[in-house]
Amino acid sequence: MNSKQQTKIIVATHKKYQMPSSKIYLPLQVGASLSGADFDYQKDNTGDNISKKNKTFCELTGLYWAWKNLNADYVGLVHYRRYFVIKKIHIKSKEKRLACAINSKELKPLLRQTDLILPKKRNYYIESLYDHYAHTMYVEPLDVAGKVIAEKYPNYKPAFDALHFRKKAHMFNMLIAKKDLFDDYCAWLFDILFEVEKRVDISKYDDFHKRCFGRISELLLDVYIETNDYSYIELPVIDIEK
Repeated sequence: MNSKQQTKIIVATHKKYQMPSSKIYLPLQVGASLSGADFDYQKDNTGDNISKKNKTFCELTGLYWAWKNLNADYVGLVHYRRYFVIKKIHIKSKEKRLACAINSKELKPLLRQTDLILPKKRNYYIESLYDHYAHTMYVEPLDVAGKVIAEKYPNYKPAFDALHFRKKAHMFNMLIAKKDLFDDYCAWLFDILFEVEKRVDISKYDDFHKRCFGRISELLLDVYIETNDYSYIELPVIDIEK
């Protein structure tokens, strides 16, 4: 990454919130098509978008918007209350915690070394990733995702099947990547999720379980990365809220 290359990291938010001062961050109001609120942020219902799917795709409406509408060398996604930081910190003040969000100066040398920046893996210890999903969400959409992958992207199926015994994963749909890699990932991810959406009737689900597409994508990120053998650097994630 040279000094002239541009990085844009969308900050997915559904409410007005204090944002990092670094220019690499772009606050993005997700689900803007479903809300009459105006926070004076970029909205995810402009250009090519899936803003109306926010209740089922969660922050992925922001990921889709970044894929289709952002022009930058590096693109990423974080949350209004979750950011990458260089090292784990213990600070109580919201303002000081927010000020620790990774900035351009800290990010540049990392991007020169790797394909992706990802959050440190979350370890579920006592159960596999598949079992954890099945214990918290209706498992049908995840099983259908496996069938879609087997049909459309069979070389990714072994990594998907590994969800039955793996206990660690990069969660939150947070990442920073070169735009061409970011684009390729999004094309793969949304092709799968849109097909799952066609095959699963979620009208019978309550609002929590309707968020399945956002949850499935958290597990598919490692399926994509491991199959393609991309390099990555893991960073701690700071939560602005307690």
